[in-house]
Amino acid sequence: MNNEVLKVENLKKVIGKRTIVSDISIELKKGEIFGFLGPNGAGKSTTIKMIVGLSKITDGNVYVGGCSLKEDFRGAMRNIGCIVENPDMYNYMSGLDNLKIFAKIYEGVDEARINEVVKIVDLERAIKDKVKTYSLGMKQRLGIAQALLHSPKLLILDEPTNGLDPAGIKDMRELLRKLSSETGLTVLVSSHILSEMQQMCDRVGIINKGKIITIKSVDELLNMSQRGDRTVLILESNNNEKANSLLTNMNINNSILGDGVHIETTKDRVPEIIRTLTLEGVGIFAMDRQETQSLEDVFMKLTGEEK
Repeated sequence: MNNEVLKVENLKKVIGKRTIVSDISIELKKGEIFGFLGPNGAGKSTTIKMIVGLSKITDGNVYVGGCSLKEDFRGAMRNIGCIVENPDMYNYMSGLDNLKIFAKIYEGVDEARINEVVKIVDLERAIKDKVKTYSLGMKQRLGIAQALLHSPKLLILDEPTNGLDPAGIKDMRELLRKLSSETGLTVLVSSHILSEMQQMCDRVGIINKGKIITIKSVDELLNMSQRGDRTVLILESNNNEKANSLLTNMNINNSILGDGVHIETTKDRVPEIIRTLTLEGVGIFAMDRQETQSLEDVFMKLTGEEK
């Protein structure tokens, strides 16, 4: 499968007469972090539940580590570690005792492996404390430790940063990055926090109304709407008031702020702006482009959620 860890092939889910997801196809390579994005009700949770065997597939197939979910369910599941919603733990027991219980589910998971995953998720100092004393971020890391016990090739996390404070979100992002870079683990993460997806993921798949709209690298998505799309320029000149008046007469949205004239326009009008201001005697000292495009901007446009 040419280094493919996950291959989702024409996945479809129908409940009654309603098609929830249709023709979902995704391929994930070893060591990449893939972000799965979509508005509420878009079908991402349904897709994840089919991938991990919690929901029956109507049509299509899933391959994990080369194993077909339909033909070799146990083999496919052996390659997956997942947390769907919040990790379930025994709060009255220690983190270590929780891991020991889960370790009994799998073959070949010994004490050395338990200690290894505890170190990976940085819970060594708290692992013997009762889970009820853990913060939400610590519980999430314990859940990931549990999901990693059997050395899966693919880790699937559904909204792993839900409820975390900024420090906890940062810790989660750094942990997933470490897992992908140092162990080659492939991560599929679903989240509605788009700024985190932008910082965390290598590629992003956007789903809406049960269908994949696009799958691209974060950089590709951020560059998608720059071509011919709106951009913000900061103009420094010897006469900002005159520049403001001229630009307004050209029907170009602009305003004078502390560091110059902020101009909102499209790329194709930039030469016209420079030419007009120069001919009218406005001295241009500098014109810098302000990067305002974010993954959230692209997401809103692709899903039609713009107001």
